[in-house]
Amino acid sequence: MAGYQLRRSLLYVPGNMPSMLQNIPLFECDAVLIDLEDAVPLNEKDAARVLVRCFLDQYKERNKEILVRINGLDTKWALDDLKTVLPGMPDGIRLPKADSPEIVERLDTLLTEFEEELELDIGHFRILPSIETALGVINATSTAKASTRLIGLAFGAEDYTATMEIERTKSGEELFNARMRVLWAAKAAGIQAIDTIFADVNDMDSLRRETELIKRLGFTGKCMVNPRQCDVIHDVFAPKAAEVEHALQIIDAIKRAREMGTGVISLGGKMIDAPIVIRAARVLRTAQAHGLVDIEISEEDIYGTE
Repeated sequence: MAGYQLRRSLLYVPGNMPSMLQNIPLFECDAVLIDLEDAVPLNEKDAARVLVRCFLDQYKERNKEILVRINGLDTKWALDDLKTVLPGMPDGIRLPKADSPEIVERLDTLLTEFEEELELDIGHFRILPSIETALGVINATSTAKASTRLIGLAFGAEDYTATMEIERTKSGEELFNARMRVLWAAKAAGIQAIDTIFADVNDMDSLRRETELIKRLGFTGKCMVNPRQCDVIHDVFAPKAAEVEHALQIIDAIKRAREMGTGVISLGGKMIDAPIVIRAARVLRTAQAHGLVDIEISEEDIYGTE
């Protein structure tokens, strides 16, 4: 998909549930994570991957991004997962327990081999690694740079708190350091940062508070376990009218500044320079992707001309 791709909401759908799979086209999320890992019992692994392949073969005209969460590369199921689902042309693979860059590199190599077999361009399949352990958090910076296939880094709090031998709370203080490490790694690599699920599907107020927090920190999206969570997440990530209007004023002001031969200008008593312009452009590109404005922000708008 061209341009800035929204990944505000990524919905987990169990790969062994036909009723959920057939409803994927109706869900309003930006992406679906079809799960062959945690959601599928051991005795249903083989049947689930075949079911997912059948769904992918039937769902050719897609209105959202489709990633398949395979079983970990250190398990006996991972290679069969890839062999079965990749010919169905998912957009990419959600890689669980990405504890090191070597794991991502191994998946990259496997995907290249399958692309050659399927006569696809190298790089066709994307990767979204999940940082789910203490070791994964420590190695997040190098993992984020392990492959050009990466579209983002995702944080998995449930497994992370298990490896830390701590309880996950709704207030989330215990997640702050790990979230920031994942976030810094993603931003440094120039890819998106995706937050963990909020497990209580009946507590929309706490979901909103957590989503507002992770947006302020810099995350660009959040995973979900229920499609009912989608509206709250989208509402939080959508730029507000005042933000959009201010961003438009900033772009207009910097254009006037450049006409006057300078790279800075005052707007409402505050200095407008390059970092402020970059932030405004990000707001407008997000707003355009949401359908809130009909405007294309170019690199010339942001940086000017030589």
